[in-house]
Amino acid sequence: MTIDETLAGYSNLAFKTAWVIYVLVLAMLIVQYASARSRVTTDRELVSVGGAGTGDGPVPGRVEASPARPLPERLGNMAFAVLFVAIGLHLASIVLRGFATHRFPLGNMYEFITMATAAAAVTGVVFMHERRYRSMWVFLLVPVLILMFLAGQVLYAEAAPVVPALKSFWLPIHVTIVSIGSGIFMLSGVASLLFLLRLRQPEGQESNNIVGALARRLPDARALDRLAYKTTIVGFPLFGAGVILGAIWAESAWGRFWGWDPKETVSFIAWVVYAAYLHARATSGWRDTKAAWINVAGFTAMLFNLFIINIVVSGLHSYAGLN
Repeated sequence: MTIDETLAGYSNLAFKTAWVIYVLVLAMLIVQYASARSRVTTDRELVSVGGAGTGDGPVPGRVEASPARPLPERLGNMAFAVLFVAIGLHLASIVLRGFATHRFPLGNMYEFITMATAAAAVTGVVFMHERRYRSMWVFLLVPVLILMFLAGQVLYAEAAPVVPALKSFWLPIHVTIVSIGSGIFMLSGVASLLFLLRLRQPEGQESNNIVGALARRLPDARALDRLAYKTTIVGFPLFGAGVILGAIWAESAWGRFWGWDPKETVSFIAWVVYAAYLHARATSGWRDTKAAWINVAGFTAMLFNLFIINIVVSGLHSYAGLN
């Protein structure tokens, strides 16, 4: 089939616009994050003129003036409204790419990273909708933006039909599940890293160093640990299903379920590491820092699999790289 260049152009425009808006959202959230002191805030009560200084409270029937919200807080609230615009454009770039190529848009690394980063952003909205997690968005958007930049500038592939090896109904099933699982693991890895950072600044202690200043604005360590655990519980079976479905596809395409191809091997290792994390998280003596480091190791294995295995190491999955 011929490629619809117009839709492909709109897809690229939506992707680039989403990236720019994500940068704007990140800038607004950084302003709010930097201005926040700690998670303990103090409020002032406004009393009416008639009750000022008397201790009797506001006068019935009077409309009291509401205190103006500080600019950083208003920017933070605005950032979340704009965030949905960025996510919408991000998803639109995927859909338009699919219509432009008349196939499922997961045929190369550019498309895979686009899907994985979109999954990370949507997962963030689902799991971090509470106000206490707002500061975490600063740290989630940084890897999302870096990956999107690499996808658009280094790993970009023109809209085109997929190579013959990918012309299978297994493509949308296997690769979609793996990419979504990867996006969920991104949030999980960020949560564990922030958990380890938060432990360096216990509640109630003041610190003048940079690490302490960053840490005390985060949610408490227990909330971060729970977030990492909950997201891994969702991502683990998804990624495991993706590996199993990939083995079924391999049997159909290559005549064997498993051949210890580099990408198969590292994917399996990453899945085992996440299994070890879930086991450690439920084991006394391992559920705190040790389990968090295992989760970080799993996320590192995912990144290694995405870049080093796809680009540097030659294997049967080499077609998933630049094309």
